[in-house]
Amino acid sequence: MITTLFWDIDDTLLDFKRGEATAIRQTFAELGIPVTEENVRLYSEINDSLWKRLERRELTRDEVLVGRFAMLFDELGVTYDCRAAQELYFSFLGTQHDYIPGARETLDALYGRYRMYAVSNGSTVIQNRRIADAGLDRYFDGIFLSQAIGAQKPDPAFFDACFAAIPGLTRDAVLLIGDSLTSDMRGGEMAGLCTCWFNPHGKSNSLGVRIDYEIATPEELLPLLNTLMSDKTV
Repeated sequence: MITTLFWDIDDTLLDFKRGEATAIRQTFAELGIPVTEENVRLYSEINDSLWKRLERRELTRDEVLVGRFAMLFDELGVTYDCRAAQELYFSFLGTQHDYIPGARETLDALYGRYRMYAVSNGSTVIQNRRIADAGLDRYFDGIFLSQAIGAQKPDPAFFDACFAAIPGLTRDAVLLIGDSLTSDMRGGEMAGLCTCWFNPHGKSNSLGVRIDYEIATPEELLPLLNTLMSDKTV
C-alpha cells in the first residue's frame, strides 16, 4: 500500500519553465543581450541538453552551470564572463516559485494523509530558497537535493540515499511523481519504485520507460491514490 509520496519539484509542483524564462530574460537585460523569444528558447534548449548529459554522467554539475552560458554566448557571438553570468542568473532564478496550477491545492488535500518528500536535481541553494519562498517546506517530511546527496536522479544512488535517511520505509510503499522521463520515470524504474508520470502536455513515452500511472493535472492524483488505497494488491 502506498503510504509515502516522493515529489519532483520543477515542472511538477513549481513552474520551472516559466521561472527559467523570467530569470533568463532578467539576466539578458542586465547583460545587455537582446531579450528576444529566440534567445530565451536558445538558452532553454542548451540548458536542457546539458542537464540530460549530466544525468548520463557525461558532465559535472559545474560544467553544466557554467558551460551553458559558454555555449550560449558562443552561439550569440558575444563575450561575457560565464561564471558571473551564471551567478547573476541564479540570483534571479531564486525568486521564481510559481506553482503549477492545482499543485498547492493537491498538496493541501494530501497533507497529513501521506508522508511526503521532495526529490530534486536542482541546485541546493536555489531549490531551498524556492521551496521555502513557495511555502512548500511545510508539506514535506524531508527534502532530498542531488547536489547535497552527491548523486542525482536517475542514479539509483540518489534514491538509496533517500531510503537510508528514512528508517523503516520500504520501496513498495512509495509513489514517485515527476514530469521527467529521463530523471524521474527512469530513476523510479531503476530504483524499484512505483511511478506516476505528470504529463500535462500529452507527450509520448518515447524512451519506453516503465510508467505505472499517468496524470495530466495535479488534481488527478487524488482519485488515483484513493483507488490505490482500496486496492491492497498495489
